[in-house]
Amino acid sequence: MYSHGSESLIRQAREIQDSELQKFYSRLVKLLQFKEVSHELVDSLHRLYLILSANKYSRTLPSELQQNLVPLLSSPSEQLQVLSSAVLRETLPPCGEEKNIAQLNSHAAALLLSQAGSKDDLSDLCAQLIRSLEIRPPDGPAPSLMHTLPFVNSILTHCPECLTADHVILLSKKLVDWLRYASIMQVGGASSGGFFSGSRSRQPAPIAELDGTVSGDFFTVLCVGQGFTEDQWMNVYSFSVLRHWLLTYRGVSNDSMVVDAANRLQLSLSFSHSFSNDDRSEVDGSVVSMVSATSSSSRLLSPKERLREKSFQYCQRLIEQCDRKALKKTDTDLQKACLVEAVCILDLLCAEDPSLVYRVFPCVKALFGRLSSDLSFARVLVPVAQFYLNHGEMAAVDCESVWKLVFSQFPAELFNDPFLAHDFLRFLRLNLEGLQRAAPHFTRYFPNFLKFLAWDSPATLEDFVDLLPSLVTAGSAVELLHTLLDLPCLSATLVLQLRSTSLPISDPGSRGLLSLDAFRNPAFRGLFLFLLRTEAGSGDTIERLSTLHDLLAEAAEWPRVVHCAQTVPVLLHVYFNTVITVADEKLLAHLILVMLERSNLLLNMPTYCKEIHRVFSSQLLRLCKLHPSLVVDQSQELLEFAGATANVYSKEEVYTHVVWVLGEYLSLSSDSRCSVRLITSCFESLEAVLFEITSSAPPPGSVCPAPKVITTLMSALAKLASRSHDLIPRVSLFLSKMRNVTKGGSVPWCSDEEDVVAIVTRGEELWSLLKTPGVAQSVLTPPPYVNAPRWHRDSNLALPLQLRALTALTHSP
Repeated sequence: MYSHGSESLIRQAREIQDSELQKFYSRLVKLLQFKEVSHELVDSLHRLYLILSANKYSRTLPSELQQNLVPLLSSPSEQLQVLSSAVLRETLPPCGEEKNIAQLNSHAAALLLSQAGSKDDLSDLCAQLIRSLEIRPPDGPAPSLMHTLPFVNSILTHCPECLTADHVILLSKKLVDWLRYASIMQVGGASSGGFFSGSRSRQPAPIAELDGTVSGDFFTVLCVGQGFTEDQWMNVYSFSVLRHWLLTYRGVSNDSMVVDAANRLQLSLSFSHSFSNDDRSEVDGSVVSMVSATSSSSRLLSPKERLREKSFQYCQRLIEQCDRKALKKTDTDLQKACLVEAVCILDLLCAEDPSLVYRVFPCVKALFGRLSSDLSFARVLVPVAQFYLNHGEMAAVDCESVWKLVFSQFPAELFNDPFLAHDFLRFLRLNLEGLQRAAPHFTRYFPNFLKFLAWDSPATLEDFVDLLPSLVTAGSAVELLHTLLDLPCLSATLVLQLRSTSLPISDPGSRGLLSLDAFRNPAFRGLFLFLLRTEAGSGDTIERLSTLHDLLAEAAEWPRVVHCAQTVPVLLHVYFNTVITVADEKLLAHLILVMLERSNLLLNMPTYCKEIHRVFSSQLLRLCKLHPSLVVDQSQELLEFAGATANVYSKEEVYTHVVWVLGEYLSLSSDSRCSVRLITSCFESLEAVLFEITSSAPPPGSVCPAPKVITTLMSALAKLASRSHDLIPRVSLFLSKMRNVTKGGSVPWCSDEEDVVAIVTRGEELWSLLKTPGVAQSVLTPPPYVNAPRWHRDSNLALPLQLRALTALTHSP
């Protein structure tokens, strides 16, 4: 919502009259005639932008005003550049006007890109830019190369197919020139005179490395100097767009046409009698191709192949430069960023040309050996792991040390690094199939992976929704379920782990965190080490979970723990959606036991426990509906859970669904192993619980059971009695007593009168139904064809025939 003042200004801009608008245009044209920048001009441009943007449809400015606004795009004032670009983007471009790329900068580029209304417009604009790279006018304005290349890269992002084969050849040649043949002298070198000799010329000095030594090789982004020439800046820009260029045109469909055109161009150059200084890449290409002809083949390298070769040399030099110790901290960060980009580019080059793997792998392997002991280079080692994953099999190298470092050490020690978490989880998501093939054991590190989620749940939840299905296997399903339920405890433990290293040990008389003292206590060290384990299958702490929850009681209100707890129900739904596809009935039976057991072993967070119970309830129904025999298989445990009156008050949601499952699926129609003895045993357990909760007030500190619990118990007893008629008198006696409950005044086990009436009404319905046992069995335990009717499709029944006859009668004239 806008403020009242903002709404008033927008209303005025929308309701401005045409005559007033024309006067405003004329006044603005006069202001644009002056060279100096006035406050009135800035305010007028602000108002013009408001008028144009507040209207639904774009306006066409007067041609004179339009012509005066365009030069502002190259104004020395950044404010005028921004305002003029914003204003012109809100207007319709004049028809038939040719795009002006002479004074190109970031704001002018944004304007031109916004005015391109179709793919053809982008193609024309791109062709115009490419021509400006190829033919530089000897006099007159020309677009800046430092703005042209990023602009071309932006166009390729929107429309990669706007470049023709000739454009790809030309730009590949230009990238080779900029990457490999930039000047090695810096701008503003050492002066030839002393301090007071200001009139003397400054002699150009060579560029330097990050450690201060003079560079002895070609220029790269890691070279430093007092100033850069244009071709040096283009070297930097070329490296920044190189990976995008390789990704965009790695699989060009007309590659053969590109190669043929390139060969024709190379042959014409090789027969020429002279070469200009701008053709150094062609000379180098001819030399390389002659060597190639004498060694393997007679054809010359295409521009694409030469770009690949020069990119390899550039990245190799960058890796060598990163061995040098930078003098500034910012340069150290630059080295890490360049290493990431260099390894990613080498990975792309090897994907395009597998023969490069044998040249690149020794360099990448040496880089891994040098950086693996320094966790500050963890973000560099993630693309190194990507390289090993993509090309390790071809190079026939053992990648186990890489996986051990990345999967074990990174999450355990750098879980609180948000940038590494993003890179690491993205690496897992994008390479699930490759990891399952090359490193199938990576799933056993799921306790380690989940540390990223436990530390920063809001930022990583989406990643784990995608990752979790790949971590669910028949062997890990049970432990993974326990681990998901323990995520709030893991979140608290990670906080304690960091605090234990930063906070001093408190004095006995001071008041500190009890959980932190417990974390440092050797007696409880095993509990916390289990939560911090790196691999699955290393111990079990289920027997001491209640102790752990007591130790972490104060952590239940920590914001990080609360956020983590909110993600668990979401992940549990993803988990169960996957586990039913990979688990057999034996494993599903085990999971039912885990749900019953863990429903009482959760960190004491009321909202969290309630949400987990809701998930358990829905998934219990789902599993039993898919496999009704599970109820008979786990009847003893289910009856033990349903027979405990305390569960009615502490786990109401789960208890209600357990009772419903027993009443619904404990029958011969669901499982032939269901005996009268089992039905009677279940009936007696539920009967005892129902009698106990309806004959006395709830325990101190507990609320009255919900009417849903009581009606579910009554329905379950009626269903069981309909399957064993000897039990009907017992349940009928109880239901008949329930009819007289309201006559005795207030009911201690139900505080709401409407709820009591609903319970009594349900009891009367069941009592009336059980008077006729045959009908009761048909209603309370209907056969499968009643639950899933197909009468309208069955041609052997009379109903479809009657429907067809009625349809024919209604459509007859």
